[in-house]
Amino acid sequence: MISKQKTPLAIDGGEPVRKRPFPTINDASGRTLGSEELDNLRQVIDSGKLFRFAGNFVSEFERDLASLLNMKHAVAVSSGTAAIHTALATLNLNPGDEVIVPPITDMGTIAPVLALNLVPVFADVDERTLTLDPESVTERITERTRAIVAVHLAGNMCDMDVLKSVAGAHSIRLVEDCAQAYLSADNGRLSGTIGDIAAFSLQQSKHVTAGDGGAVVTSDDDLARRAAMFMDKGWDRARGGRHYILLGLNYRMNELTGAVAAAQIKKVEGVVQSRRESATALSAAIRDLPGVVVPYVRPGVQHSWWFYPMLWDQAQSRFNAQEAAAAMQAEGIPASYGYIGKPIFDNPFMQERKTYGDSTYPWGSDGRDIIYRNEDVPRTCRALERLIVLPINENFTAQDVADMAEGVRKVALTGSLDS
Repeated sequence: MISKQKTPLAIDGGEPVRKRPFPTINDASGRTLGSEELDNLRQVIDSGKLFRFAGNFVSEFERDLASLLNMKHAVAVSSGTAAIHTALATLNLNPGDEVIVPPITDMGTIAPVLALNLVPVFADVDERTLTLDPESVTERITERTRAIVAVHLAGNMCDMDVLKSVAGAHSIRLVEDCAQAYLSADNGRLSGTIGDIAAFSLQQSKHVTAGDGGAVVTSDDDLARRAAMFMDKGWDRARGGRHYILLGLNYRMNELTGAVAAAQIKKVEGVVQSRRESATALSAAIRDLPGVVVPYVRPGVQHSWWFYPMLWDQAQSRFNAQEAAAAMQAEGIPASYGYIGKPIFDNPFMQERKTYGDSTYPWGSDGRDIIYRNEDVPRTCRALERLIVLPINENFTAQDVADMAEGVRKVALTGSLDS
C-alpha cells in the first residue's frame, strides 16, 4: 500500500523513492534470455548452417508462432518494419492507393506504406485507448482507400469488431500491427488473428526478442504464399529452380536470429502474464491519485502491456504531464513524457515530402495534394500532451511495482491543487 503522507520531492531536494535501477528491456535484467537461447545458438554454430533454408530454427519459430495464434501460416522476416512492408506487399495494391493509419505509432508502420508508393492517410485516435477511432477511420475513407493498418498500441487492442465491419463494408483490407501486442486479446480473439494479415516484431524491446526480426501471420493461403516470396526476393522456391514471380526484397531471417526467436516464443505466455499482473497491481495502487488517469481497457480486452500508458489530468495538478514525468524521473522512476511526442507525420521528411528525389511522390500523384495538419487529429495531440509512459517488465517484483507506485504518489500528492 502506498503512503498518503506528502514528502519533499527529489526534484526539490528530497530523498528519491528509488536509488537502484529497475529491470529494463535494454539488458539482461529485464529479459528472459538464458540457457535455451544459448543451446539453440550453439547448435547453429556447430552445424555451420546459418542460412534459413539450410537450418531448422527459423522454420521452427514460424510453426510455433502460427500454432500459438492458431493460424495457418507465419512467415519470418528480418524486422518488424519488414513485416509491415511484407504484409502490405501481399495485398498487391497500386501506386497512389491510400492506406489509413494512426498518428501515434512508430515510423516502422509508416515507412513501408511509402516504400510501396502508397499514400498514408491519418485517422484520429480514441483519446482513452490511443488506438484508431473507427468513426474517424470511416470519415477518412475515399474511393482510393484500399487498406487500414490497425496498430494495437502498447498492447491495447483496437476496436477490431467495428474496424472489421468498416473494412468489409468498403471492400478494404485490414492489416494488424501487433509489434507491441503479443497475446493481446479481444473477447478471446488474439491480436493478429482478426484482420486479413498481421505483422509482429522481435526487436530488443518487444515481448519476444531476438534483437531484431519479425513475422507475418495469416490464414489466407494466397497471402502467405506472396509473403514467403516477397521476403525472399520474389523467389518461388516451391517450383524448383530460380523463378522470380514478383518484385520482392531480401527480408530473410537468418538461423542465428531464428535460434533465439524459437526459444523466446516458447516463453511469451509467461512474459505477458507477468506483465499483466504487474500492470494490474500498479493500476490498483495509483488509480485514485489526483492527476492520475490509469490506462483504459475496453470490456472484454486483455492488454499485454508493452508499456504502461498513464494519462495526466492537469486540471487536478499544478504540474503538467511533462513536469510530472520529470519529477517522477527524479524519484528514480523511469517515466517518460509523450511517447513519440507529436503525431508521426509531424516530422521533416513527411512535412517536406522527402521521399524519391524531388518528386514529392507518392503524395503528388494524380494531382492530389494531401497535407498533414495537427489540427486534423485533435484527440491525438491532446493525448500526447497528457501521456506519461511507465515501463512494465516481466521481471518486475512486487517491490518494483510498489516503488513505482510510491514515486507516482509523491508527485501526484505534491502537485495536487487540493493540497
